[in-house]
Amino acid sequence: MTNVHTEPLGSGLQIYVSDSYHFSTDTILLADFSKPNGIKKCVDLGTGCGTIPLLWHRHNPRLDISAVEIQENACTLAQKSVDLNNLGDNIKIIHSDLKDLKGKLPFGCFDLVACNPPYKIGGGGIENLDSAKLVARHETECTLDDICQCASKLLQFGGRFCICQRPERLCDVMESMRKFNIEPKVLRMVQQRPQKAPKLFLLEGRRGGSRGFLNVLPTLFIENDKGEFSDEMMKIYGSYKEGRL
Repeated sequence: MTNVHTEPLGSGLQIYVSDSYHFSTDTILLADFSKPNGIKKCVDLGTGCGTIPLLWHRHNPRLDISAVEIQENACTLAQKSVDLNNLGDNIKIIHSDLKDLKGKLPFGCFDLVACNPPYKIGGGGIENLDSAKLVARHETECTLDDICQCASKLLQFGGRFCICQRPERLCDVMESMRKFNIEPKVLRMVQQRPQKAPKLFLLEGRRGGSRGFLNVLPTLFIENDKGEFSDEMMKIYGSYKEGRL
């Protein structure tokens, strides 16, 4: 790992990042979209350097969070952040393939599962030669079906599964969710600015949910007409807006 350093996440929290493992606007948006209230058991699949668990904890310190990651270097970095913030009792880093979680996490008992998955189909587009970035961006280690099947196994009945993806894969995500008994329930599109097409969607499904209703929320605009962060984005970033965007 090169250029390992800490960045602020607000409320006194710090996160270790590197050239290969860091967070983006998409990560921040998914953490905000999925943030759980109350005493909940949560899992972040493909946690990378552990940004989403730290932001969840920042929002709600009563959570019991498990963070799954297949890449050993990313797990090492995430664990350093957990130790740095003294959150070993709140966040558990699990070095594992999400297709091999039997015996490592209990099935059927989690309130929330989230995943910021690879956006590109395996073999699609120009593959990055950096192996860490390749795993993060292309479906080399897991597919949407793998992710949705894992989420379905982990969630209790009525539990939430939250995911972000590129708009061109919306049908793929919804199809995969339904395949594994997760019903899409809340959808929000994300646009860079009003004149642009959506660049991302945020989707929440419920395990065992009944079919027939999808709540489509107003579009989230990252920037206003002046090219500045919108008021909503400033609220989402809050006191950690000085971190990597």
